[in-house]
Amino acid sequence: MTRAYIGLGANLGDREATIRRALELLDRHPDVSVVAVSTLRETEPVGYADQPRFLNGAAALETVLGPRDLLSRLLSVERALGRTRNGPRWGPRMIDLDLLLHGAEVVDEPGLRVPHPRLAERRFALEPLAELDPGLVVPSAGPLATLLASLQ
Repeated sequence: MTRAYIGLGANLGDREATIRRALELLDRHPDVSVVAVSTLRETEPVGYADQPRFLNGAAALETVLGPRDLLSRLLSVERALGRTRNGPRWGPRMIDLDLLLHGAEVVDEPGLRVPHPRLAERRFALEPLAELDPGLVVPSAGPLATLLASLQ
C-alpha cells in the first residue's frame, strides 16, 4: 500500500456535498481507501480571478494503484460528478481532484507529474497537507513546513 495525497476543490454548486461525494466514490473503489480528510476551507481563485471562491482541502489515501492508475480514477470520479474541461484554464469547476503526492515517487511523464508541479506555490494545497501530516516531506522539494514558510 502507498500513501497518496490528493487536493480537493470545488467552486460551483453545493461545493461541500460534491467534495464529500467524490470522497465516497473514491473510497468505494476496491484499491483505494480514504484514510483522512483535512478541514475544508474557503480560498480565493488562482490563475483566473473572475469566478466564485473555492472550497479546498486534501485527503490522504492508501492505495495499491500506481500514480497513472490513481490519476485515471480521480479523473473518472470528476467526470461522474459533472466535471467538464471546456472552460478557461483554472476556471470554475464542479470538482477538482489533483494527485499531489504518491508516496516518495517522482514522476514526470506526458499528462502526469508527481509531486503536483505547482504544489510548492499553493498555500491552499500545502495547508491542508500540513493538517494531515505536519512532518510530510515533498519529494524533490523538501519539508512541507519549509515550503509553507517560503510563502509568508
